[in-house]
Amino acid sequence: MTTKDNTSRTISYADSGVSIDTGNALIERIKPAAKSTMRQGSMDGLGGFGGLFDLKACGYADPILVSATDGVGTKLKLAFAMNKHDTVGIDLVAMCVNDLIVQGAEPLFFLDYFACGSLKTEQAAAVIEGIAQGCRQAGCQLIGGETAEMPGMYHDDDYDLAGFAVGAVERDAMLPRRELLEAGDVLIGLASSGVHSNGFSLVRKLLDAQNIALDAPSPFDTTQTMGESLLTPTRIYVKSCLPLAKTGTLKALAHITGGGLLENIPRVLPAHLGCDIALGTWPLPPIFEWIINTGLIEQTEMLRTFNCGIGMVLITAAADVADAVTALNAAGESAFVIGTLSPRKGDAVQCSGSLR
Repeated sequence: MTTKDNTSRTISYADSGVSIDTGNALIERIKPAAKSTMRQGSMDGLGGFGGLFDLKACGYADPILVSATDGVGTKLKLAFAMNKHDTVGIDLVAMCVNDLIVQGAEPLFFLDYFACGSLKTEQAAAVIEGIAQGCRQAGCQLIGGETAEMPGMYHDDDYDLAGFAVGAVERDAMLPRRELLEAGDVLIGLASSGVHSNGFSLVRKLLDAQNIALDAPSPFDTTQTMGESLLTPTRIYVKSCLPLAKTGTLKALAHITGGGLLENIPRVLPAHLGCDIALGTWPLPPIFEWIINTGLIEQTEMLRTFNCGIGMVLITAAADVADAVTALNAAGESAFVIGTLSPRKGDAVQCSGSLR
């Protein structure tokens, strides 16, 4: 004999934890932010199956496309703990477009991937509006993206981010110009805005070891909490460096990300050249003083883990240094002459002096 279960009912996608309506509402919410990033070459808004971009409208004669992808790393853990989501989108854009500019490329458009367990409109909107702000700083269009709601993959309010940027450069203007680099060329460093988006696993370990709360006053910035200081977004160098790259003044640029000064500068050098960096030729930001003092971290470890106050390095001929520094400072950067190229002997980067 069989019985009928009167409590049975149909199951919807929403019952599994995925709301199509919430996703649609988010798209409508972020459309103004995406529209604010439109630039020359823009063709369409959000909502299609793919983003369209008219490269010919940008005026390139013989363009090479350059692409980059990156994330924000464990800095997101601080955003979760602080429930502050409006700056990590800037970090996401910065990590990608700063990699484009070192090839001499102008960022054209950007796509994001936002993955979460349960989509929360306000949280996701704050992240994506930050992405749009980063795109405006870089002069590129937020052309599309993907929001993936995956119950069971992420805990509570956690999410993950990935970014994808595409830029273009004329074939004869690509960087680095390794064949032009020579001993005596000068390294110009541009100040970072802080830790940027690398080394946060170590930073969080220091916080835990010292039992420092994120809502406690920052020991190196009395106007902010510790969490607010650490969430300072990555600086975007496109609008200050791109004009110099287009003039042909620059021979190379290096984005100082994971690996710090010691591992990123050699990526743009030919095998026979190294560089001599004079530590102390730029002010060490207080956050790095705190990291050194709190963790008793050796100088070499600092230099291969963090940017140590220099977020971008430019290499130019000695005769062009003064004009380059003037132009960079006029564009809002803090530029410092930090070293020179020399014949490579041993390690590619030789440092003298002290960070402190």
